Amino acid sequence: MDKNTIWAIVLSTLVIIASYLILPKFFPGLNMMGLGNQANAQVQTEETAEPQEFSLESTELSELAESENDFFDDAEAEEVLVEQKYTIRTDKVEAVFTNKGGDIISYKLLDHKDMDTDDFVQLSDNINSKNRTCAIAFGKADSKIIDDIFNAETDGNKITFTKTLNVNGKKTTMRKVYTFMDGEYVFKLDVLIHTADSNGIDLGGTAYTIRTSPQIGPHFNPKQNRYERREFISYNGNKYKKIMLSNGQFKEYDKDMIWSGIAGKYFIELMIPNAPETVKTNWYSSNVEVNNYANAQAFIERSSFSGSDISDTYYMYFGPRNDKDLKRYNIAENNGWNIGGKKISQALQTSGWLNWLEKILKVVLEMLNKLFHNWGVSIIIMTLILKVIMFPLSKKQSLGTLKMQDLQPKLKALQDKYKNDQQKLQQETSKLYQQAGYNPASGCLPMVFQFLILFAMYNLFNNYFEFRGAMFIPGWIPDLSTGDVVKTLSKNIPLIGNQIRLLPVIYVATQLLSGKITQNGQTAAPGQSQATMKFMMYGMPLMFFFLFYNAPSGLLLYWLTSNVLQIFQQLIINKMMKEKRAEKDAGFKAKEQKVLPPKAKGKKK
Repeated sequence: MDKNTIWAIVLSTLVIIASYLILPKFFPGLNMMGLGNQANAQVQTEETAEPQEFSLESTELSELAESENDFFDDAEAEEVLVEQKYTIRTDKVEAVFTNKGGDIISYKLLDHKDMDTDDFVQLSDNINSKNRTCAIAFGKADSKIIDDIFNAETDGNKITFTKTLNVNGKKTTMRKVYTFMDGEYVFKLDVLIHTADSNGIDLGGTAYTIRTSPQIGPHFNPKQNRYERREFISYNGNKYKKIMLSNGQFKEYDKDMIWSGIAGKYFIELMIPNAPETVKTNWYSSNVEVNNYANAQAFIERSSFSGSDISDTYYMYFGPRNDKDLKRYNIAENNGWNIGGKKISQALQTSGWLNWLEKILKVVLEMLNKLFHNWGVSIIIMTLILKVIMFPLSKKQSLGTLKMQDLQPKLKALQDKYKNDQQKLQQETSKLYQQAGYNPASGCLPMVFQFLILFAMYNLFNNYFEFRGAMFIPGWIPDLSTGDVVKTLSKNIPLIGNQIRLLPVIYVATQLLSGKITQNGQTAAPGQSQATMKFMMYGMPLMFFFLFYNAPSGLLLYWLTSNVLQIFQQLIINKMMKEKRAEKDAGFKAKEQKVLPPKAKGKKK
């Protein structure tokens, strides 16, 4: 098996392995709110509560009449007995609240449409009525949320929820104040707690836990759309972290952080505590409900406190995962909340150590789109530019392959001659390469470079926000962020689902043609089996067809264009290689003609 075959098999294996890392099937399993067996998560009556446990009960109105300070005096004017909903709408978002717990039950982004429903993107849809957005639980992350009815008071873009509760026999008043601002995807949540004594709240080192949505929208089925996913992300001031939980996990991470949250391909929810030093720890949870609704949620545990009062502020970014909106919060003067220095734009990272290359490609793509005003055309032009840049490397690789093929007979002779002396064989092989001017490593550089480009492109086209809803060809490719659909069937086809797509078919056809032309320009290497050649030519494209059948159109458009350009490039290289061979053959014939006359003359004697 020759070097190129080995490289191809290794790289294809890496691509397959990487695909299962990059395209994870998401999170079945954990009933997060069912972890109620821990002491600090139990809710009991005041009479039966053990000292290490806490109870969470509504306090009667009569108990408030004798309050000793203004906080209690203003806490509740009357007991509210029924659940009510409240709506705050800005130019960016529409948030719907329930007075049960003072939580968010709907959060829509008014500048972004759901591609499936044509409604606004629902970022904080609820999966479970007992697990709501911004819900608070006294105690640790696995504790039951406060489910009592709060009093509510609205004032423009501000809404305040107030309730006096009984926590371990201690009268405790909580206020949750949400403040919104036009032009901002960030809202502010103030949490104010007053206890009747000066001992504060200490439930195993934790006062309370706050959380993101049970799921970040839009809704998706992980079994049908493996190119959509949810990531747990955080930043501690020095390092950005991205965590993928396996099925049904509920884990503690990142004791020191500036912000943390949940990220999808195009939207994120971040919790940014104004005082990170008050955070005890973070928890992340993954779960899949019975209806395949993928659940992913982040929690912040607030450290226990002494004294009678605390006032905590959290800035919540619930919005698009794009440059324009996230980078505003890197500098205080650029946003209405004066948030700065927290590097929220780190949440844009997708490629890890290849992030630098992805940024370069993104800048080029944006420049091209300003010229052509079409993202599909911009992808094609950028692919052409990359092919032109890499042509010298591709040419060098192909010519190196030609030289290697010419050396094969001599290499075979050396292998037969020194088959029992590996050290001598290596020495003679190295000597042969030097005499021929061939460097075995020279063919690796183009392949490595193309491999890096491939993965950077993969991340770019699979995550770039501007591709969401970007049309290329009306009626065929209306959205570069999703697969093209030419027909939807009533039943699923094994391995591909119920949607018939044209781009993957064209992609595989061009891949097969490209492989055929590439092999026509080369001679099979000695020792390379027909089975290996057939696998490289037919097996891999077929494997990629199923692997990338549901890939975003933008990604497939890049690979399809790359294949078409590769075909033309290979035709040019094949012609050059043919001319090189012709020159060598002519040189050999000329030498033979010079040598033959003396030999003929010798025979006559």
